[in-house]
Amino acid sequence: MYSYGQESRSVAPEMQGKFVKTYPNPATSYITFDLQNNYQKGLTIVVYSFLGKKMYESQNVSEKTTLTLSDFNRGVYIYHITDQSGKVMDSGKFQVSR
Repeated sequence: MYSYGQESRSVAPEMQGKFVKTYPNPATSYITFDLQNNYQKGLTIVVYSFLGKKMYESQNVSEKTTLTLSDFNRGVYIYHITDQSGKVMDSGKFQVSR
């Protein structure tokens, strides 16, 4: 059974707390990644389908990045925010509903 608010994450200790806000969620035509505290240059966003297919990747993202979802089907997607060394700083999921 899944309990909301108890996701386990491997996040660097200095990044504890929510690093990125995604909205709107569920999304229909776009999703915004709003990088919160401790933003640093050189971050990469990678989005995967629930089946593991890489759908999107953007390097050196700004503090607020909007992704157009025209090539995304309805479903759940997973994102990873990584630093320049490839270390995952945050991860999460969002839903596309049409």
